[in-house]
Amino acid sequence: MLEIKELSAEGLETAASMLKAMAHPMRIAILKHLEGNKRLTVTQIHKLLGIEQSTTSHHLGILKDKGILCSKREGKNTYYYLKYEILSKIIDNLRTCACE
Repeated sequence: MLEIKELSAEGLETAASMLKAMAHPMRIAILKHLEGNKRLTVTQIHKLLGIEQSTTSHHLGILKDKGILCSKREGKNTYYYLKYEILSKIIDNLRTCACE
Protein backbone atom coordinates (compact mmCIF):
# COMPACT_ATOMS: atom_id res chain seq x y z
CA MET A 1 0.00 0.00 0.00
CA LEU A 2 1.25 3.49 -0.84
CA GLU A 3 1.95 5.80 2.03
CA ILE A 4 0.48 9.24 1.54
CA LYS A 5 2.76 11.93 2.87
CA GLU A 6 1.24 15.00 4.41
CA LEU A 7 1.27 17.96 2.12
CA SER A 8 1.84 21.30 3.76
CA ALA A 9 -0.02 24.40 2.66
CA GLU A 10 3.33 25.94 1.69
CA GLY A 11 4.27 22.91 -0.38
CA LEU A 12 0.92 22.97 -2.16
CA GLU A 13 1.31 26.69 -2.92
CA THR A 14 4.79 26.09 -4.35
CA ALA A 15 3.55 23.22 -6.51
CA ALA A 16 0.60 25.27 -7.79
CA SER A 17 2.88 28.21 -8.55
CA MET A 18 5.24 25.97 -10.53
CA LEU A 19 2.38 24.45 -12.51
CA LYS A 20 0.97 27.90 -13.30
CA ALA A 21 4.38 29.01 -14.57
CA MET A 22 4.66 25.95 -16.82
CA ALA A 23 1.11 26.42 -18.18
CA HIS A 24 2.07 28.38 -21.29
CA PRO A 25 2.71 26.91 -24.76
CA MET A 26 6.14 28.56 -25.15
CA ARG A 27 7.24 27.55 -21.67
CA ILE A 28 6.19 23.96 -22.30
CA ALA A 29 8.24 24.08 -25.52
CA ILE A 30 11.24 25.46 -23.62
CA LEU A 31 10.99 22.67 -21.07
CA LYS A 32 10.80 20.05 -23.83
CA HIS A 33 14.02 21.42 -25.35
CA LEU A 34 15.76 21.21 -21.97
CA GLU A 35 14.85 17.59 -21.28
CA GLY A 36 17.60 15.05 -20.87
CA ASN A 37 19.87 17.36 -18.84
CA LYS A 38 20.35 19.67 -21.82
CA ARG A 39 21.78 23.11 -21.19
CA LEU A 40 20.91 25.85 -23.66
CA THR A 41 21.48 29.59 -23.96
CA VAL A 42 18.77 32.18 -24.61
CA THR A 43 20.04 32.48 -28.19
CA GLN A 44 19.84 28.74 -28.79
CA ILE A 45 16.32 28.55 -27.35
CA HIS A 46 15.00 31.54 -29.28
CA LYS A 47 16.34 30.09 -32.53
CA LEU A 48 14.80 26.68 -31.78
CA LEU A 49 11.40 28.24 -31.06
CA GLY A 50 11.50 30.97 -33.69
CA ILE A 51 10.51 33.71 -31.24
CA GLU A 52 12.15 36.99 -30.26
CA GLN A 53 15.09 36.79 -27.90
CA SER A 54 13.43 39.23 -25.49
CA THR A 55 10.32 37.02 -25.38
CA THR A 56 12.51 33.99 -24.72
CA SER A 57 14.28 35.82 -21.89
CA HIS A 58 10.93 36.77 -20.38
CA HIS A 59 9.73 33.15 -20.33
CA LEU A 60 13.05 31.89 -18.98
CA GLY A 61 12.88 34.49 -16.20
CA ILE A 62 9.44 33.28 -15.14
CA LEU A 63 10.52 29.64 -15.13
CA LYS A 64 13.67 30.46 -13.16
CA ASP A 65 11.79 32.66 -10.68
CA LYS A 66 9.36 29.81 -9.92
CA GLY A 67 12.16 27.31 -9.26
CA ILE A 68 11.74 25.29 -12.44
CA LEU A 69 14.99 26.29 -14.14
CA CYS A 70 18.49 27.09 -13.00
CA SER A 71 21.13 29.01 -14.87
CA LYS A 72 24.90 29.02 -14.92
CA ARG A 73 27.09 31.68 -16.47
CA GLU A 74 30.07 30.43 -18.46
CA GLY A 75 32.09 33.19 -20.07
CA LYS A 76 29.74 35.38 -22.11
CA ASN A 77 26.93 32.80 -22.11
CA THR A 78 24.32 31.89 -19.55
CA TYR A 79 23.07 28.32 -19.82
CA TYR A 80 19.61 27.33 -18.64
CA TYR A 81 18.66 23.84 -17.49
CA LEU A 82 15.92 22.04 -15.58
CA LYS A 83 16.38 22.32 -11.83
CA TYR A 84 14.67 18.95 -11.43
CA GLU A 85 14.77 16.58 -14.41
CA ILE A 86 11.65 14.87 -13.05
CA LEU A 87 9.65 17.97 -14.11
CA SER A 88 9.97 16.77 -17.70
CA LYS A 89 7.67 13.86 -16.76
CA ILE A 90 4.88 16.36 -16.09
CA ILE A 91 5.28 17.71 -19.62
CA ASP A 92 5.37 14.18 -21.06
CA ASN A 93 2.16 13.31 -19.22
CA LEU A 94 0.45 16.47 -20.48
CA ARG A 95 1.51 15.70 -24.03
CA THR A 96 0.20 12.16 -23.70
CA CYS A 97 -3.17 13.41 -22.44
CA ALA A 98 -3.45 16.15 -25.07
CA CYS A 99 -2.53 13.87 -27.96
CA GLU A 100 -5.03 11.10 -27.18
